[in-house]
Amino acid sequence: MDSIAVLVDSRTGNTKKIARAIADELGVGLGDIVAPAPADARLLFLGSGTYNGTPGGDVMRFIRDGSFSGFRVALFGTSSTETDGQKMIGIMADALESKGAAVVGVNGNRGKLFVLRNGRTHQDDLDGAKAFAHEVATSG
Repeated sequence: MDSIAVLVDSRTGNTKKIARAIADELGVGLGDIVAPAPADARLLFLGSGTYNGTPGGDVMRFIRDGSFSGFRVALFGTSSTETDGQKMIGIMADALESKGAAVVGVNGNRGKLFVLRNGRTHQDDLDGAKAFAHEVATSG
């Protein structure tokens, strides 16, 4: 299995809960979104909350300032609406692909979106995050 890093931009903590579930499933710690991508990582799980239909500023700076050639990147995010969340994941995917990343997903999607109910994560979201992590990490 590739060396894996999990990085997240989360203002309210919801997306960080999803990231922690992914990291726990993969047996890795959470990385620092304001630092460069770990040099030994070949698979990045990169997540953000949705803020007015866009990713967080820290994750967009991370993408803007990074070089992602040779990286596989699995995107995840949280949103209160499906439309805004898919738009946010699309923005991240386009930016990463323009920087040389191979954006990987499942079931033909460019990332995994968790639509929050009542403004928070639930156990089924965390279980879904673990399943997403396992599927991406074992899909080669």
